[in-house]
Amino acid sequence: MPLVVNSLVLPYFVTNSEAKLRSRVRVQSLGSGRESKILSSDSIPVKGTSIEEKEKNGDLVDGFVRKIEKSDEGLIDGGNGRLKYTRVEKKRVKDVISNDLEVLWDDGFGTKTVRDYLEGAKEIIRPDGGPPRWFCPVECGQPLKDSPILLFFPGIDGVGLGLTLHHKALGKVFEVRCLHIPVYDRTPFEGLVKFVEKIVRLEHASSPNKPIYLVGDSFGGCLALAVAARNPEIDLVLILANPATSFNRSQLQPLFPLLEALPDELHNAVPYLLSFVMGDPVKMAMVNIESKLPPGLQIEQLSNNLTAMLPSLSGLADIIPRDTLLWKLKLLKSAAAYANSRLHSVKAEVLVLSSGKDQMLPSGDESQRLKSSLKNCTVRHFKENGHTILLEDGVNLLTIIKGTSKYRRSRRLDFVSNYVPPSMSEFKRGFEEVGLLQTASSAAMFSTLDDGNIVRGLGGVPNEGPVLLVGYHMLLGLELSSLVEAFLREKNIMVRASNIYKLLSTNSHVLLYPGGVREAFHYRGEEYKLIWPKQQEFVRMAARFGATIVPFGAVGEDDIAELVLDYNDLMKIPVVNGYVRDATRKSIKIRDENQGEVANQVFYIPGLLPKVPGRFYFLFGKPIETKGKGEMLEDRENANQLYLHIKSEVESCLAYLLKKREDDPYRSIIDRTVYRAFRSPSNEVPAFDP
Repeated sequence: MPLVVNSLVLPYFVTNSEAKLRSRVRVQSLGSGRESKILSSDSIPVKGTSIEEKEKNGDLVDGFVRKIEKSDEGLIDGGNGRLKYTRVEKKRVKDVISNDLEVLWDDGFGTKTVRDYLEGAKEIIRPDGGPPRWFCPVECGQPLKDSPILLFFPGIDGVGLGLTLHHKALGKVFEVRCLHIPVYDRTPFEGLVKFVEKIVRLEHASSPNKPIYLVGDSFGGCLALAVAARNPEIDLVLILANPATSFNRSQLQPLFPLLEALPDELHNAVPYLLSFVMGDPVKMAMVNIESKLPPGLQIEQLSNNLTAMLPSLSGLADIIPRDTLLWKLKLLKSAAAYANSRLHSVKAEVLVLSSGKDQMLPSGDESQRLKSSLKNCTVRHFKENGHTILLEDGVNLLTIIKGTSKYRRSRRLDFVSNYVPPSMSEFKRGFEEVGLLQTASSAAMFSTLDDGNIVRGLGGVPNEGPVLLVGYHMLLGLELSSLVEAFLREKNIMVRASNIYKLLSTNSHVLLYPGGVREAFHYRGEEYKLIWPKQQEFVRMAARFGATIVPFGAVGEDDIAELVLDYNDLMKIPVVNGYVRDATRKSIKIRDENQGEVANQVFYIPGLLPKVPGRFYFLFGKPIETKGKGEMLEDRENANQLYLHIKSEVESCLAYLLKKREDDPYRSIIDRTVYRAFRSPSNEVPAFDP
């Protein structure tokens, strides 16, 4: 049966230290479920040959054991773990790295907590000795093909496990390596900078067209900035979590001198105190608690998590003994001074994550200082989180990287080729945030089969792309969240709405609103009126890729609120009209003036009078094939005829829904609430018969 190198050094990690390892390797058989013999980490036999010999023979790819044919005695690495830091070209190894992630993939967020961090830290410091080193968490698994490297720099603890909650997610799209600084290591800050710099330069030389990600937590943020300042020619992306560049303004500065005079017998209490200063225990304990649970169950789970976490805090005294703590405070001071004196040299892309409840550093103010001091800096503020933000609830690092458009695999950001689909945890959290609108609108979906019959659900929409969904934009785009959620839930398809040309070329499901901004910000009396341009370019674009066009209509905005003040009304109000003009002037124009009324892009906040919520209804019309019609649709007249047909189909969908919704016994939220009261709240509420 195939064997797995389950761990190196510890049960949790695979290490690639340049120092000789003193610990051993556990090799486990997947088939028998029992442990095989223990081997020295100096030489692991693979089909009768040591790893060192296999590396010379080309059976390791980029330092990884990928896959070895005839796997009776072969090894398959846990994924992201490296056995030795080296670069070897692919020879006779079968490449099993995936190119894509499935929609709603499992990112593991919420399955690990701060307790896992504390227990892991207790294990990793046991064989602690020697110089700083790199390790790759086995939990990260195998990254996607051509994934960039991500180097993590720890905070004052030095353990390197600050990404424990994020290992699985980050390991899918990054080659993750974490820096471990042993407890009794006394390498000065400049020595650490040079140590990291060596790896950064080696990686850049190996893959000059890929960015290198440096994630720095607190002290690690200073380290990341220092490396970036010394290497402005390298494409770096820095992610700084409450960076310690503000250490000289720390709220705890008056207390630091007292630590030196503190008797040894009292030092064991210091890590406990620091743990509550550095992070929010409640936020840490909330990580794996479902927000949809009843309040009673949430409180019960929170209590259990806190009870389980507190005993693990005793290990902090071993992680940061007295002499180490005093050394780390001096190291922090020199790190902050070094980084601050070189901010002007940082050319890298920077993302700062700052906490509003950081009791150790003035991170909120510091994030704004860094934003004004650095050339390319973005800030994301989390007002409810503490200093150890990466170990707390509500902060999914990969989600933040994606949401700030920082993820890329090459020098240029490409929203199509660098796209990472939503994970299951992102799906749940994302639609919890718009849960009120989802519950209030309770969207009913209908689609049209090839034979013209209308059915409940999305069965009439093709599963295989490319598919171009063309429809009506409700006021303020209120229909978007319901539409995207329905496709994810029912068809496991992510509908996207930008870079149409590239998306169609990758067989995606693409959402297009010809009416654009003008339709979404329509005036009073324009409800369900199509405001489309005269050009039919999307028809010929769809034909070029043989895409299936699905016209659709969506109604229900008038069941949620009444539009009482539109653009024309607001422009008659002094002062307010100035804000509207400014917003419109600063907006990005995506329509040419010759496109008629649809080019009249205005941005304003309409005056709405809420109603007792009704319901959203969607109807997707009969699919229109363009495959094999590319040449015919090159003719402008033919393309225009199809364009008018699509527009007519959308209008028919709107008319159908406006008429049929009158027959829906559950159109009112009151009726739907009563229905759910006697059934499971998650049950889909019926609608009219199509």
